Amino acid sequence: MKLLSLFVLLSLLMFSCSKTSTNHLIDKNATAETINLFNNLKETSKKHILFGHQHATEYGHGWKDDKNRSDVKSVVGSHPAVIGVDFINFSGISERRTQQVMHELKKNVEDTYNRGGITTIAWHFNNPVSGGGFYWKDSISKPAVKYIIPGGEAHHEYKNILKRIGYWANNLKGADGKSVPVIFRPFHEFDGDWFWWGKPYCSKEEFISLWQFTVSYLRDELGVHNFIYAFSPDNRFTTEEEFLERYPGDEWVDMVGMDNYADLGRDRYDLETAAKKLKIVSDYAKEKHKLAAFTETGLESIPNTTWWTDTLLKLLKENDLELSYVLVWRNDENSPTHYYAPFPGQVSEENFKAFYNDEFTLFENDLKKMYD
Repeated sequence: MKLLSLFVLLSLLMFSCSKTSTNHLIDKNATAETINLFNNLKETSKKHILFGHQHATEYGHGWKDDKNRSDVKSVVGSHPAVIGVDFINFSGISERRTQQVMHELKKNVEDTYNRGGITTIAWHFNNPVSGGGFYWKDSISKPAVKYIIPGGEAHHEYKNILKRIGYWANNLKGADGKSVPVIFRPFHEFDGDWFWWGKPYCSKEEFISLWQFTVSYLRDELGVHNFIYAFSPDNRFTTEEEFLERYPGDEWVDMVGMDNYADLGRDRYDLETAAKKLKIVSDYAKEKHKLAAFTETGLESIPNTTWWTDTLLKLLKENDLELSYVLVWRNDENSPTHYYAPFPGQVSEENFKAFYNDEFTLFENDLKKMYD
């Protein structure tokens, strides 16, 4: 198990005991555990960053549905601190299968909470008014945003989908009997053209209306008080003004983030540009009392044997960034090449261990009472 210095351990424990319960969340009725998670993430980001992996405990390279397993744990002995999951199958499939998915995801999130870890939820939302799934497909997809916002002809159907999410969220309970907080990250990478909620398929006003209605309906109508709401475009910005082009307002967002694969090896290695973009995100969060995160990144197949320390860790330590977590994408259970975290025998395994052993990074075993 990774050993943190005595100073770091004492600092975290002192913060846990002495901090106030100040609520900077957009939900003034947020549960105590949700407020505490927000505050602890904010404080921890000043000296550390949590490591996250999408679908880490659901499946991995060559396996699926193994109890208490993750590829990350198989390499370093600890699960990621942040586990990414998805609402993808909360709509667009049979009701029977949806209910099964909801039950399975509930257990996954509760298990993570009981271990002391954190869950972030993306939403690859199947198009509610046409075929095509969550991607935009020419001649198949319809620009669903204008149909599901208030006044749209499919608004009622959208409310029913949100009711399902609200019911699920309100029934999340840990072994301690308390409501489980999660980070909810809807409509991500909205500045791209690959999802039906992307920039070419809805106006700025339509997107903001969708965001604000989604938050207000979950929070104010359905009584969901255990969500931290995360706003995360892709990397298509170079200024704060561009980053905020479709921002719904400070009263509607708890966390600001960004997804960036292109600058970290997928298209090029440009750490200087990546660092400038992350600084825009981090600085805005500092100014507005928000959380900041590197919500998605990674290098598919990780062929670079020192990518973890020479690319990712180097970037995260630039510019006095204060980021609560960094999350790499999933490891497909069938594909021999679609993976973003190492597994035993993968060429970057040893370098990942060095990344893990750096005191700057925190994994699940390092977390100390993030909900207290």
